[in-house]
Amino acid sequence: MAISMNTSVEYSSKATFLQGFTTYGDVMVGDKAFEFYNEKNKEDFVQIPWEEIDYVSAEVLGKKNIVRFAIFTKEAGHFTFSTRDNRATLRAVREHVPADRLLRSPNALQVAKMGVKSIPSVIGGVFKRGK
Repeated sequence: MAISMNTSVEYSSKATFLQGFTTYGDVMVGDKAFEFYNEKNKEDFVQIPWEEIDYVSAEVLGKKNIVRFAIFTKEAGHFTFSTRDNRATLRAVREHVPADRLLRSPNALQVAKMGVKSIPSVIGGVFKRGK
């Protein structure tokens, strides 16, 4: 049986864990960690202590519709989630993660623009003479 790191739960919601295969379960924002528990197998869980979170990046469509968010950790990589109310979830996370570490991820147009800007350096690197 999985044991929660939290002593009190501040926010709880149904969620989807988007890592490889989609996993459905519950997200709990508590006083000590961000936790996700699979609804079918309680031994399949993710627990991220607040001290381990590097930053949180949210994918925003339009001006205010948050589709999903990713939690980037200092050691273990990143974890992507989508909850029923992503805005409320991120407001609960904001109580534990500083506001300067809550970021907006680049949209598809910004990613394409960065790719086009990097083409000259990639082409220049191909024709560069080695020493």
